[in-house]
Amino acid sequence: QTCALPIWSTMPVKYKIEILPALKAAGYNTTRLRREKLLAESTIQQLRGGELVSWANIGRICSMLTCQPGDILEYTE
Repeated sequence: QTCALPIWSTMPVKYKIEILPALKAAGYNTTRLRREKLLAESTIQQLRGGELVSWANIGRICSMLTCQPGDILEYTE
């Protein structure tokens, strides 16, 4: 049985910043993120592990941080 890997697993893209500490500095601690359903628990866990998240979640993060995706993501070779 084969398992299709998500596109993120093969993309040479990584975070430029630590997302959760940046969100916390902007007033969004993990309790608030969960309570207000801003990010799902699974997304928070992915961010903790340095895993890339969906574009929808990148959009939410950028909205909370008032930034552009290029401010938090970078292409690496």
